[in-house]
Amino acid sequence: MIRIVSETGSTNADLIALGRDAREGDWLVARRQSAGKGRAGRQWEDSAGNFMGSTVVALRPADPPAHTLALITGVAVAEAVAEIPGAPEVMLKWPNDLLVSGAKLAGILLERAGDMVVIGVGVNLSRAPDVPGRSTTCLAGHGAAVAPEEFADLLCDHFAAALARWRQGGWDDLRARWLARAHRLGAPLSVNAADGHRIAGTFAGLGADGAALLRLADGTVRPIHAGDVEMIGGNVTRG
Repeated sequence: MIRIVSETGSTNADLIALGRDAREGDWLVARRQSAGKGRAGRQWEDSAGNFMGSTVVALRPADPPAHTLALITGVAVAEAVAEIPGAPEVMLKWPNDLLVSGAKLAGILLERAGDMVVIGVGVNLSRAPDVPGRSTTCLAGHGAAVAPEEFADLLCDHFAAALARWRQGGWDDLRARWLARAHRLGAPLSVNAADGHRIAGTFAGLGADGAALLRLADGTVRPIHAGDVEMIGGNVTRG
């Protein structure tokens, strides 16, 4: 079920407040948000006509690592966008951004609440918000028009299929689908690690646990489990 509200503070916060009454498979979509959130405590810019919605996953003992939900959500969002006539090619940036020609189109936020993961998705459908120091874009700017309600239907279907595949032993397939849309192997990257250090290297793929693999100058490969990834020189070409 998709429930659409005219305005709320944060769809993620609303689902967290519902606790166990929030049902897996349901989506809460807001036409406006007054307190939308991004990663690392950043504010998610609200723009009327864009998609702002959240869903929940009730974790089971046999599920893959919960943090990999960010990656399968990225695949679902990218594949939903691909269904829109005239939509541009989307690139996935680890762990939770979607870009078009280096400009941010969408973002994903995971929040853990007990044995539940709340997944928030924001997609710039009609407007590209003004974010200092960041390039942003929207689908309408590329000639691809879609209403938030239409996009909600697409995303709900793609996410349900990805979640079922994730649970049924299909993580390797989903990881391959993520890599097919990601920065190319060998692309120069810089990582602002969770401990505050900045690490430079080249993209060496995605680990079995969903970590970004960074090949350092000495040839060693370092798994990155948390941090902000930047593409050096704006290199967004995939191979």
